[in-house]
Amino acid sequence: MYVQWKRLQRTGSRRLQESRVPLYESTQQFRVYCSNVIPGLLQTEAYATALFALISRAQGTPDDSAEAAAARVARSKVIHKGEHRFALLVEESVLRYRIGDAETMAGQLGYLLTVMSLPSVSLGVIPFAASRSMWTLETFMIFDQEQVQVELLTAAVNIRAPGEVEQYAQAFTDLGELAVYGRQARALITSAIDAL
Repeated sequence: MYVQWKRLQRTGSRRLQESRVPLYESTQQFRVYCSNVIPGLLQTEAYATALFALISRAQGTPDDSAEAAAARVARSKVIHKGEHRFALLVEESVLRYRIGDAETMAGQLGYLLTVMSLPSVSLGVIPFAASRSMWTLETFMIFDQEQVQVELLTAAVNIRAPGEVEQYAQAFTDLGELAVYGRQARALITSAIDAL
């Protein structure tokens, strides 16, 4: 299903964040790939506030950035409870794109270093220098093996067709093979902090 962001965010972004709580609570395995921003599940409140302000300005929707950010952070508490598993991949460029000021970015990148130590979280970073066997894609999230949400500039696309879900799962696997993890991922995050 294709739904325009303007429609989803016509009263702001807070309600959209809150509406997804049941999906997040019922999902056991999250697979998330982001090529443009820090994944929502890992965003700090300051980073999310800055991002939502940009989104509302670009989309021409009501600016409820602080409320939407608080709702996103509350929704992300799922990382710390239950039997959920999180595999997240970001392009190295995501670590360098400045959303908010330097303090906001330093806090966000520092939080990545903290959250990647959780046993339920696997965070991979695809380095600039990776020899590409898979091109950069749009942000997508796979919820168990049931649904994929793809984020386009103008709309969210929700995919449930098993064959298409499987294609995204394969793309996630292929992208994951390009990523570095653990100590190497920490080094890339630390380098991005130092560059601030």
